[in-house]
Amino acid sequence: MAFEKPRAGAKAILRRLWRYLYHYKWLLAAAVALSLTGNLLALAGPKLSGYAIDAIRPGPGRVDFTTVFHYAKRMLVFYFAAAALSYVLATLMVRLSRNVVYRMRKDIYDHLMRLPVRFFDTHAIGDVLSVLSYDVDTINASLSNDLVQMLTSVITVAGSFGMMLSISPQLILIFVVTIPISVMFTRHRSKRVRPLYRRRSAGLGALNGFAEEMTGGLKTIKAYGREEVFLSRFEEKNRLACDANYEADAFSSSTGPGVNFINNLSLALVSLFGALLYMAGGISLGSVSSFVLYSRKFSGPINEFANIISELQSALAAAERVFQLLDEAEEAPDAPGARELSGVRGAVALRGVRFGYGGAPVLDGFTLAAQPGQVVAIVGPTGAGKTTVINLLMRFYDADSGSITVDGQEILSLTRASLRRAYSMVLQDTWLFSGTVYENLAYGKEGVTLEQVRAAARAAKIDRFIEALPQGYDTVLRDGGNSISKGQRQLLTIARAMLLDAPMLILDEATSNVDTRTERRIQAAMLRLMEGRTCFVIAHRLSTIRNADVIAVLREGTVAECGTHDELMRRGGYYSELYRAQFDAAQDAG
Repeated sequence: MAFEKPRAGAKAILRRLWRYLYHYKWLLAAAVALSLTGNLLALAGPKLSGYAIDAIRPGPGRVDFTTVFHYAKRMLVFYFAAAALSYVLATLMVRLSRNVVYRMRKDIYDHLMRLPVRFFDTHAIGDVLSVLSYDVDTINASLSNDLVQMLTSVITVAGSFGMMLSISPQLILIFVVTIPISVMFTRHRSKRVRPLYRRRSAGLGALNGFAEEMTGGLKTIKAYGREEVFLSRFEEKNRLACDANYEADAFSSSTGPGVNFINNLSLALVSLFGALLYMAGGISLGSVSSFVLYSRKFSGPINEFANIISELQSALAAAERVFQLLDEAEEAPDAPGARELSGVRGAVALRGVRFGYGGAPVLDGFTLAAQPGQVVAIVGPTGAGKTTVINLLMRFYDADSGSITVDGQEILSLTRASLRRAYSMVLQDTWLFSGTVYENLAYGKEGVTLEQVRAAARAAKIDRFIEALPQGYDTVLRDGGNSISKGQRQLLTIARAMLLDAPMLILDEATSNVDTRTERRIQAAMLRLMEGRTCFVIAHRLSTIRNADVIAVLREGTVAECGTHDELMRRGGYYSELYRAQFDAAQDAG
């Protein structure tokens, strides 16, 4: 799902980009000063060239070589100085763009950390990564290159115009016709090219999102022999992205030649009318030469600016996506006067909870209570809302109505950070980051010693595996731990939850990726560790939750049955049907 915010105007986007530049106003001021000085030095060259030409008279022995060499040496000095200042300016702009992009990427990543879970449930991660990488890089290229050219162009055009005005006000009248034509042509083309660049950025984001999703499921694709199907889908998305890129570049590249034609027309008119003025004695030959050179300096930046406009439209389209991401609503702040949750006993109650993900309610009048230290299992068919209950307990989402309390305190009146610290979680989908085994186990709790990590690993029955690794607890896991099995990754996340030692525990199919024998060992260790803690367990394999204090059977968004395993089996309701169906299936499989 792409970002769906109202389209921002170019002025609004430029204002926001200016705010980033303003953080480095002294670097920007130095760049402007360097550009101004360098261009003024370069602008003196054509004037000196005109003086040198005027020192040449028709006929033998009429060349004043002293004057010619004098102005030639001054031109060399000025041009060398201008080149040196241009080099310093380019270096300075690279530094400026680096600082701006660094701050922009930091703002984006900080913002991502503050976005609600709902955002990541509805947006492709590849599209988000495309903003963080490609779109920011596009802005970086525009800042480091186009901004320098724009500064140079403005100063060169203004300086050249002043010089031409001082040489011949009559010849300036030619540009009264050609310049408006160039401006109108460039404006017309830029309005049409920006939507094309916007489409290009969106197409690349969709392609990245698809590639990221398919790469993550490559084993499944190969297992089902569906490579050709997804290759054709990728080819379609790749074609759309390439077509969008081609249309944007092809349309924008035609702007420069059009403006160049208009500028060449003005140069021809300058040469023609300049020659007529010279023949009429209204201007010297050197002045005509200087005027022609200044007219090239005057029209050249306009031609370059036409190309810059196209690149700027690309940067504006990229900046638009960046700011759309930054404008995504962050997770709602804690309520005014929200309290820190401390001294947690673990009494949790959900009363009349109603919640839906924007459509039909997933939970409708859901009620459940857990006493301190109880193990509460939540079972039910797929789509019944089991994981939704966990999302509400952790305040990844807030209930539409009803009440959820911890130790008698409404969770909406508590800070999210303190509420989430009160839980440790083990999810069915394991997550490990690139780092050592020790870092992966200890990252959830500060100041953890290696001995504490080892103790948690022993409790999770993963210590022998870790010690058998090449560097033991210092072994680096890469690419989400794909070098080890799913079961081993699950055991590492279980050890991580044990190490956190929170007063409440959430297990969402925590043992789904381990074999039966390992599962039994983990269950025994978990039961010891869960003593004195409130534990919520979501399980499809009902044999794993037989010893739970409370089993809540969730159907159609509400609790259909509730009790211990033995009580529910005696009732002969939906739970007993589920249990017997699984037992019979296990017997058939055996």
